[in-house]
Amino acid sequence: MTTDLSTLTTAAECWDGMAKEFHKQEVAYKRDVHGISMGQTWTGLSAQAANKRFDITLKEFQKAQIEAKAIASLLRDAHTQFASLRGKLESTRKDAVEAGMKVSDQGVVSFDTQKLSKGERTAWVHDPDYQDSVRKSVNSWQQLIDQRVKDVGAADRDVQTALDAVVVDGDISDGTFTGFNGQAQSEIDKYTVQKSVGTKTDGWHSEGKLKLTGPGAGFSVTSDPKYGKEGSVKAYADLFHTTATGTLTNGDWKLAGIADAYGGARATANYGFNNKGVVGKAEASAGLRALTEGRAEYGPYAGVYGRADGFAGAEAGVNVKATKDELTVGAKAFAGAKGSVAGGGEVAGIGFGATAEGWAGPGAEAWWGCKRDDDGTFHLGGKAGVSPILGGAMGFEITVDPDKLSKTVGDAADAVGDAADEVGDGISSVKDSIPNWF
Repeated sequence: MTTDLSTLTTAAECWDGMAKEFHKQEVAYKRDVHGISMGQTWTGLSAQAANKRFDITLKEFQKAQIEAKAIASLLRDAHTQFASLRGKLESTRKDAVEAGMKVSDQGVVSFDTQKLSKGERTAWVHDPDYQDSVRKSVNSWQQLIDQRVKDVGAADRDVQTALDAVVVDGDISDGTFTGFNGQAQSEIDKYTVQKSVGTKTDGWHSEGKLKLTGPGAGFSVTSDPKYGKEGSVKAYADLFHTTATGTLTNGDWKLAGIADAYGGARATANYGFNNKGVVGKAEASAGLRALTEGRAEYGPYAGVYGRADGFAGAEAGVNVKATKDELTVGAKAFAGAKGSVAGGGEVAGIGFGATAEGWAGPGAEAWWGCKRDDDGTFHLGGKAGVSPILGGAMGFEITVDPDKLSKTVGDAADAVGDAADEVGDGISSVKDSIPNWF
């Protein structure tokens, strides 16, 4: 709600400016380099060979403009979607308040008894039908606000998908393997594959998404000296990366699954020493990975999950992180193949999970940490393993979701309050009946 969405349009203007700069370079390159192989002063096989190479580079300058303009358009599209969705959320909250509800900063809806008249307060205390209508109204507004928030999250994921895909050069016949994307699309919807189906017989609704990228490669170095020292180095060569997700929902019930497969090599290193804390990490891996996971949840009250994944290749890494939101330390090195299974459950926002791995190949790993995610969930866990030739690892994780915990406690408090009201009504009824006994 407090994000400055104008940064998206500001970034879009910068990308438009980048396209203009690429156009300047295209003109200069065509005149001063590509044009040399087109004239009469240089002829023969060397000129023909040079012309083919120069032509590839010239087209890259042209495709760079297409890609930059597409990114600018995607950012503006994201701004439009986010502004609209946030407006709908604000409007829904306003409507809920006008309907007699309170909505906390965390989006939790409750009945605002402070606005009740004397007659309404009496009905709230003694009238079961009125109490029931209030509960239904609170649940209805809560579901509507929750859906508005989910809509923003879904749009955010679609934007990420589009920005990941728009920079992938899918044309391997243009003389470059990881060049600029000459087929870059300017609309977020062009990069998302989504299908929703509702079954009328049992009320279940399904939703799925598929994402496929690769091949691709890249290298980047960044640094930010403004607020201390920060920097990162990243290199990757992806053969493929595909992810499929799906959900089934019916009221408070939600079933979710994900399947992910990746092949390639990656190496990253970053450091930071600033007002946010201290971060140091270096990691490299090459090989094939596959993961599948299933979850079942019932509202904010309970949930279970199971996961299986495998890896074949080599990996090594070390990390230390100490910030206000995370304290983590760990190291690993492995070569060979390994598989793991994990499972766990959650009740009222408090969860516990465990992992068991089998390794075929030499390696060792140990890490421990606690952190808080962007959504406010706290994680505490650790893992350790060793394998001279054959071995394995064991790990655990404890999670606490304050939002789910508060909703569960709130619902329990409402239930206790309702029960107390019912008892009070019963006592009042008995008191009124006692004089009639005599």
